[in-house]
Amino acid sequence: MKKLLLIASLSMALPAMAQTVATVNGQPISQAELDFTLKAVGIQSANEEQRKALLDEVINRDVLAQEAVKQGLDKQEIVKMNIESTRKEILIASLIQDWAEKNPVTDTDIKKAYDQSLTEFKQAKEYKVSHILVKEEDKAKQLIADIKAKKISFEEAAKKDSLDPGSGRDGGDLGWSDPSAYVPEFADAVRKAKKGEITEPVQSQYGYHIILVTDDRSVAPPSFDSSQAEIKQRLSREKLMDYVQKLRKDAKVEITETK
Repeated sequence: MKKLLLIASLSMALPAMAQTVATVNGQPISQAELDFTLKAVGIQSANEEQRKALLDEVINRDVLAQEAVKQGLDKQEIVKMNIESTRKEILIASLIQDWAEKNPVTDTDIKKAYDQSLTEFKQAKEYKVSHILVKEEDKAKQLIADIKAKKISFEEAAKKDSLDPGSGRDGGDLGWSDPSAYVPEFADAVRKAKKGEITEPVQSQYGYHIILVTDDRSVAPPSFDSSQAEIKQRLSREKLMDYVQKLRKDAKVEITETK
């Protein structure tokens, strides 16, 4: 029912047609409105039974809508705001669809963006990282000293003292990953670390990390074919945001709220 009520607001924009399939208290339901509603619920080629069932729903919708108006609910501020909000949503969706059709992302745009990404991938690396997370810096320093003195291994210290239960169970092992997956402080330390050497304590929002990078490897770029869909989606979003920002810049906006 909720979906049909939304469809009702959409169908209000349809032009009046001569052919009428039903009336509700003298108000017509047009053939065009019924066809539109069928398509809106995903029925492209309806059989007779489907048409009758949906027409019955449309009639129920109009009966309810007319009763709401009869009771004066359309005059309530909250209802008027909801109607206006829905109207704006329909207009915005129509504007975006129309703009996107007139301003498509071209194959040339996609290829250019892919070629630019290859430059970034030439420098991209993944790192095999382990860490031990503790709350206090002094605790981190003591563990580092013990590991370097071979009083305890890195893996044993992680299992015993790390506050990260997931990696702690695995001796601190975080596996292979791009540093950008980590918080900035951790990521910077990973990139600067020497393979096989533990770092000094690295503070983050989670506490103090002792980091061990055991290996690194270059990242092979994805193929053009496998990247096209994601690049097209990203460029479409960027173009749309540029369009919205331009409209906002050109609009005369006055904010009068004082709070």
